[in-house]
Parts: sequence; structure tokens; C-alpha cells
Amino acid sequence: MSEVYRALADPTRRRILELLRDREMNAGEIAEHFSLAKPTLSGHFAVLREAGLVSPEKTGTTIVYRLNVSVLEEALMALMGAFKFLDPKSPSRHERGALTEPHKGEG
Repeated sequence: MSEVYRALADPTRRRILELLRDREMNAGEIAEHFSLAKPTLSGHFAVLREAGLVSPEKTGTTIVYRLNVSVLEEALMALMGAFKFLDPKSPSRHERGALTEPHKGEG
């Protein structure tokens, strides 16, 4: 699980995951969204692969990446559980006073 959190800690890798949320993309399509050297971007892909967050599929000389949602969900649920956001006995945000500020448009 620590590999997943390490992968998610980097803003470039989070942006790659955002791009893959909508559709699978090849490495070149992803690279168009960044001004990074290819070796640097390849390093980010490697970290995401090692964490299991993306699934690469090689077709000829092209590598197509797709988001592995189940690994991402598992990591987020584990993190939420660790901080007791999923504990039914813990008070809600509203009960803790987190929502005491008025909404926009209210007096």
C-alpha cells in the first residue's frame, strides 16, 4: 500500500491518473499534456505501474495505459479507515462543527 501512497504523492502522477480517468491513452497522448523529458515521464509511468495504479498494454511499439480503479479505491478506503472517516460511531463533520460557516448567498 505504501507504493500507492508514494505514487499519489506526486502532482504529475496525480495528473496522469486524472487524464486516464476519462479514457485509456497511449504514452504519447499523455506526454502532450506535460513539458517533461521522456525519461522523466517514463519514470512516472514506472512508479504508477509498480503501485498497480495503471495497467499498460503494449501493442507493437505503442504502450496504452488505463487506470486501475480498484487499486485506487482500495487505497482511498484504507486511508479513510485509518483516519476513522468510515467508522459509523465517529461523529459526522456536521456534528463536529465543521459546517458552521454560512453558505454563499446566506447572511
